[in-house]
Amino acid sequence: MANLSSSRPVEAQRLLKLGLAIVAGLGQGTLALGACPAAAQQAAPDDELRPLPAQPPEGEAEDTPATAPLSILDPAPQPEPVPQSLDDLIPADAVTNPDVWAAAGVADPSPVVMPDSAFAEADSPLSDDVLAEFLPPPDPALQPAVDGIFADFALEEPQPLTPDPELEALASIAAPVLGELPELAETKIGNTLVLALPMAANAFPEKDAFIERFKDLSTLREFDDGEESRPQVAARARADEELLGDILRTYGYYDGEIVRQLSGGRRAGNNSDEAERAAENAAREPSVRFDILPGARYSFGRIDLGALPALPEPDVTRLTAAFGIKPGDPLYADRIIERELELRVALGESGYPFAEVAEPELLIDHARTEGDLSLLVQSGGKFVFGKVVSGDPGFLSGRHLSRIARFDEGNVFQQSLETDLRRAIIATGLVSSVTVTPRETRAPKDGQPGEVALDVAFERAPVRTIAGAIGYGTEDGFKLEGRWEHRNLFPPEGALRLRGILGTREALASVGIRRNNFRGRDQVLTVDVFGSDITTQAVDSRGFGTRATFEKVSNILFQKPLSWQIGGELLYTDERNRTVRDAPGIPLPRRAFLIGGLFGSVTLDGSDDLLDPSSGYRATLFLAPEASRSEGSQSFYLRSQADASYYKSIGSTVLATRVRAATIVGASFDDIAPSRRLYAGGGGSVRGYGFQGVGPRNDRGESTGGASLLEFSLEARIETPLLDGAVEVVPFFDAGAVGLGSTPDFRFIRYGAGVGLRYKTTFGPIRVDVATPINPTEFDSPVVVYVSLGQAF
Repeated sequence: MANLSSSRPVEAQRLLKLGLAIVAGLGQGTLALGACPAAAQQAAPDDELRPLPAQPPEGEAEDTPATAPLSILDPAPQPEPVPQSLDDLIPADAVTNPDVWAAAGVADPSPVVMPDSAFAEADSPLSDDVLAEFLPPPDPALQPAVDGIFADFALEEPQPLTPDPELEALASIAAPVLGELPELAETKIGNTLVLALPMAANAFPEKDAFIERFKDLSTLREFDDGEESRPQVAARARADEELLGDILRTYGYYDGEIVRQLSGGRRAGNNSDEAERAAENAAREPSVRFDILPGARYSFGRIDLGALPALPEPDVTRLTAAFGIKPGDPLYADRIIERELELRVALGESGYPFAEVAEPELLIDHARTEGDLSLLVQSGGKFVFGKVVSGDPGFLSGRHLSRIARFDEGNVFQQSLETDLRRAIIATGLVSSVTVTPRETRAPKDGQPGEVALDVAFERAPVRTIAGAIGYGTEDGFKLEGRWEHRNLFPPEGALRLRGILGTREALASVGIRRNNFRGRDQVLTVDVFGSDITTQAVDSRGFGTRATFEKVSNILFQKPLSWQIGGELLYTDERNRTVRDAPGIPLPRRAFLIGGLFGSVTLDGSDDLLDPSSGYRATLFLAPEASRSEGSQSFYLRSQADASYYKSIGSTVLATRVRAATIVGASFDDIAPSRRLYAGGGGSVRGYGFQGVGPRNDRGESTGGASLLEFSLEARIETPLLDGAVEVVPFFDAGAVGLGSTPDFRFIRYGAGVGLRYKTTFGPIRVDVATPINPTEFDSPVVVYVSLGQAF
């Protein structure tokens, strides 16, 4: 009977105990349910069953106490008040300071007192002795009938069930085997924030990158400088906890755990004094520590690239290599985005202008600690370039646009070349907006690529420009300059330019025709007709002439490793060397020269930037054979010049050096017009001296120039923290010498030094140099200031 009662539901057991209590009372001739509080309370824990009041026997007064020969009927002490809600069970300290309350533990636990009753003395309320006393065994006469009923009763032995692999796998996920926690090393992020990460390098290889990314995004660190209350820190700590989990998953740790501790946590220890001190410190300076437990790093599993594997070779190999992700690689979310972009670019560069790449989908399998990646690709067919079709052929023809393009018909389509064409059209300055759209003109067939035409639509920009400038310089005096230009008067890209200068030392009028992208990209044809009256520190000349140039230029849009220039000029000039001081009684005769010649130059550019190089080199060679006729005599000579510069970065500082050498051979010094001789000095030469202020002088103080030149410059471009690094300080040293003969000599060598400032802009640095001559002559100023756009060299 005891075994049967132990298998019954709880409520059945309670009712059974209540019944036994009633039977016990009846066995003594007394019914007193209220005298058995233990049984009554167990039978009605939720006030569903209430103890009945004791009834006195008939004929007795109500106040007559009932006799109770058994100890179980003795009155029990009144129970403690029962809590009415869950909040009544929570101490106040656990709400106001949970960390300290939990760390303090139970100071004086109360012993459990068993009730003084018959049930308490017995081994079990339902022991065999108790049951035998109240429930006597059945009548022996009935035992044969009971045995007959169960004579043929038998139970088959149960067989074990077949194991279910899915349930076993589910059990392994639901109840993972926990290993030992790794040893952690703290990294302080701010005044209120500490990260504890695995100390072993191989436990979390991405630790440094993880910390840097968290610093950029942390909510707690963003407000680290302010005084924060405990609730504010706790709220921001919860946001940072979610952020840390997201970053862990970004690096492939999908089973990682973040343990957040506010103001000490488990580090306060179990000592109550330490816990109290930790609470005081937490209230004064709340802080947060995050324990980072990365767990296992996941890797890429299956990779599905859609139709990409069906493409022909070598495209499939090249594109698969461009994507770069293979099964078994670490599962980095950033890498998926990066390689998706690389794949899109590679498709466009391999002849697939209409390729489509779906959004990546990642399926995480925790059982395999892998992620299966799907990036479905539809190639859309392979194509080659066809014609370039202009939307406004009268303004910019399709033929001209084809010359601007860096591809020919039949070349495999490349997205970068399409983009380059768009940028080149904008660079003409004739349009305000451009749209280039590939259009299929022949579909791929029998393994042969199709063909696409490029439809170019654009909006015209204003083509007329009026510009002017007014200024003053210590060398040039006052100057007023004006310019008018029509940039497409002779389509395509044929410009007419009118230019005039009126100033203290210069007067100029010129008419020029310029055609950009002449018979090819970045090729410029220029023809100018001019008249001038110019006075410099060394030369006073007036004349007129014409000059024509055809050149392959390097520009910001496309810096070329090789550029060149060829041309010719014819001019008539009446000039003389200019004296710096008066020479009374000595006339300064003028001479007329008729000069004709050709010229050409070639430039090798291995620098990293056109306007502000920081590494690499540049080298230019210039040659100009000329013929000159003056006062009945004729001369032939060759003017040549070589420039070389070198740049090297050392940290945030750029060291730059330049060497220039020039010579004129084939004619005597006096037969060369003063304006064609060699001079040094100025902002692009030897700083500290005026323009053309370095070189030999005659007895009247005239700077005569020479037939040979040698210059050297060295400067350090030092970056400063001013304006986020936009300002540089540049100390420099220059030296230069001009010789009368065609072979350089150093009789008239001059040195200059100074310091400058560079302010970097999107169109190049603005330069301000202050220099002083080290070995000046009587004609040189003690300080010279230069202001210009771009570096000195």
